[in-house]
Formats: sequence, C-alpha cells, structure tokens
Amino acid sequence: MSGGSSGRAGAELDIAAKVVELVRELAGRTAQAEVVVRHDAEALTRFATSMIHQNVASASTGVRLRLHLDGRTVGGSTTVTGPDGLRALVARTVAAARVSPADPGWPGVTPPAALHVSAGHPGSGEHSGLAFGFDEATSRADPAERAERVRAFVEAAGGLETAGYCRTAHVSAAFANTAGQAVEGRAAEAAMDGIARSDGADGVARLAAARLSDIDGAVLGARAAAKARASREPVELTPGRYEVVLEPDAVKDLMENLATFGFNGKSWAQRQSFAEIGVEQFDPSVTIVDDPLGSRGEPAPGLPFDDEGTPRRSLVLVREGVTSAVTHDRTSAAQAGTESTGHASAFSRSWGPQAGNLRLESAELPAARPSGDAGGSVAESARPLVARMRRGLLVTDLWYTRVLDPKSLVVTGLTRNGVWLVEDGEVVSAVGNLRFTQSYPQALGPGQVLGIGSECVLLPESWGRSRYAAPALHLASWNVTGNASG
Repeated sequence: MSGGSSGRAGAELDIAAKVVELVRELAGRTAQAEVVVRHDAEALTRFATSMIHQNVASASTGVRLRLHLDGRTVGGSTTVTGPDGLRALVARTVAAARVSPADPGWPGVTPPAALHVSAGHPGSGEHSGLAFGFDEATSRADPAERAERVRAFVEAAGGLETAGYCRTAHVSAAFANTAGQAVEGRAAEAAMDGIARSDGADGVARLAAARLSDIDGAVLGARAAAKARASREPVELTPGRYEVVLEPDAVKDLMENLATFGFNGKSWAQRQSFAEIGVEQFDPSVTIVDDPLGSRGEPAPGLPFDDEGTPRRSLVLVREGVTSAVTHDRTSAAQAGTESTGHASAFSRSWGPQAGNLRLESAELPAARPSGDAGGSVAESARPLVARMRRGLLVTDLWYTRVLDPKSLVVTGLTRNGVWLVEDGEVVSAVGNLRFTQSYPQALGPGQVLGIGSECVLLPESWGRSRYAAPALHLASWNVTGNASG
C-alpha cells in the first residue's frame, strides 16, 4: 500500500482538510490548528540461528491535531478516520483547550509555502504535490523479496551462525492548517542489519537504502562473516588515549548524538548545546549536512515537509569546520529569533528539533589495503586510513552509548562487533571490547581529524526511521577508559 487509508493518492490530504473544516465549525475562525495525517506501513523479516523465524507487517493511518485556542495549546489524535471519528477528535480537543493552561510560547502556524525539490530530482524547483523519487517497488515488496536477501546473507556467511533482519517501510502523509498551508508527500526505505558469529566473536554488516534493490544480502553476509572470523582470540589492551579509525557504523553513533544533543535548536536556545554558530569547532575537513531531499540524485530519504508543514531542504550544519546552523522547529526558532529549518516532529516542542538525515561529507583518498588477518573485513573506504596509522585501533561499531554531559557531549559506551590493533598500517591482532569516555566534538575538533573515508555508507538508525550517511574517520585521539569487563 503506497497511498492513504483508502488506497488512493491524496486520501491523507482530504482527511487533513476535513479536520481543518471541523475546527472552523466547532472552534470558530479565531482558532489556529494544524493537522498531520500519516499512513505508515512496515514489514519485517527476522532471522536467527541462520533461519527465518518471523515475518511481521503492520499498517495504520493516524491523525494528529494541534489546536491553539484562546491562548491555549492542546493536541489530540485518532486512528478513526471516518466522519464521526474526525468530529469526535476535534470536539474533545476543543474541550481540552478550554481548560488547559496558557501557552505564551505558541509560535503560530506555518504560512502557505511550496515544497522544495532537490537539484538531484527531475522537476527541480518548487513543488506542491507528492515528493519525487519514491520507489514503488520497495513500498510493495513482499516477504519473498526480503527472504531472498536473508538467504543470500546466510549463505555468504559460509556456515557461521547468523541473525538479523531485513525490513521495508513506507509512509504517505499530508499536512493542512488554518492558515492555508496544504502539502503531501511519500517516502520509502529498506534496511538490513545482520551479524555472524564465530567462536563467540561477532561481526556485523548494515545498510539502509531508498530501494530494496540496492541491498545485496550476499555482500553484507560476507562482510559480517569476515569480521567475525578476524575477531577471534582477542587480546586485552590497557586504558589510555589511542589513535583510531572508526568505521561507518561507529561514526553513525557520533552523528546520532550530534543530531540529538548538539545541533538541537531547543538545546542550543537553552545553552545546553556545545554548538556556537560561526565558530570553528571542528576540523576544517569536516562538513556535515542534513539532507532530507536526497540532493545527490537518490530518492528522497524523508518527507518533504515537517510536522508543522514547513518545507524541508538541505541544511549545512558544519561547513569546513565552522558550525553554521542548528535545527529548528517554529518554537525554538521563535526563541532564537530566526526561522524554522523544517525539523518539527510530534515531540520537538518537548525534546527539541532533531536532524534525521545527516551526512558527514566524504573525501577523496588514494587506494590502499592493509595487510594482516583483518584485511578482508575492513570497510573499503577505511583501508587507506588504516594504512596510514602508526599505532592505534580499528573500531567497527559503538553501542550502549550514554551521554554524561550534554553541554560538552561527553559520551561513554562500548565497542562492539570487531576491534583490532593496528601497527605501522597493518592489523596485528584482534582486541577485546573496550569502554570509552569521550567528548564527541573534541574528537572531531581542529587538528584531530587525520582523514575521512572516500565513501559514505547509508545506515539505519538504531531505534527509528532516521538514516545517516557516514564515512570512516581517522581520529588522532580516543579516550579508552577500560575493558568491557570493567
């Protein structure tokens, strides 16, 4: 299903328009309201012990109403989209508004504005209909297509025990408000995440894509197996500061935390973020872009508007080391005296607006391949970085990360799914998992980035629908504070 609850394009926009009409009828012309209607569908194929054990699928249409009436703001939602259900939603939301506390921070609703279309898509310019680049085949993928990729992953692991998932998802959504803004859009995604295990050692491979056809289970399975085999018989290292090469999976965790705590406009307005606009806070090689429209010609990874109806566009957060922007919804933008950047969500007034499609720009590097037992498991774009490392660590993945200090973004966590000691550009041994405590902005600070990989890998978020395009990173210093056992 790629349309709305009725299976046709525009169904969500019709529902949103009906709710706006009901608000005018039941609350009067002075009420301000915004309506988001989303049809979400997700299908998931899980495998464990190298066998598929579950196929699940869900689809639902939800309506969210935010109403500002007589200086008070309330929200309501429903999954009952018939006339009676919509009228009941508006009626109870109006009743709740009359007994709610005042909301002096209400920023008003988004004025009418056309959607942006990235230069990478046909019909570039302004657009008010469905987003370009939506992959129908992914939205209609069946269990057999996902199972085909699981089979390829398992077979490529060469007899190692495997586990993971392959998923497809799509959303069709619309927005309307009492100021006359009315937009709609669609987005689809696919993702695969799997591990292989060898004698207690795990290897991982992940990939997100706008098309299921871009996910090759055999490539991912072979990569996970190579990492698992290379991770056997690890040695323990003493705590201290190490030069590191972080592979894309590990870099994704940096990007998630930078988006959640660093570039968050609410945190910035409250002076709880490290971000200082106009200041060189990162190495000059670092450029970070939030790119919800897929400016490089791929299908758009996200909807072309946010939950307040603000059109989305690419936003440069860091340009050549200088912090240039943070993400805003209308509330944080009003606090900061600026405009929304199109990052409102259902939770952004509480948790702050967050980027969901970050890309850390890659760099051109000469080809190289380190020798050593882990050579076949090293991400392609990380190989020239490893080859230049005198003595340090190659890290596949970070997990169980927790923020100790949001202001400086000091994070503690563990390595996972493969760590190796590198000496004179060669992998010499596997290393047991390590605990680290590190300020992420400091790790990427001026003079600290020794190299950036030549390829960005699109990776799924750990707990949601965001996606991050991450290259490998060669960093001068990473603070290892203990082994995984202590």
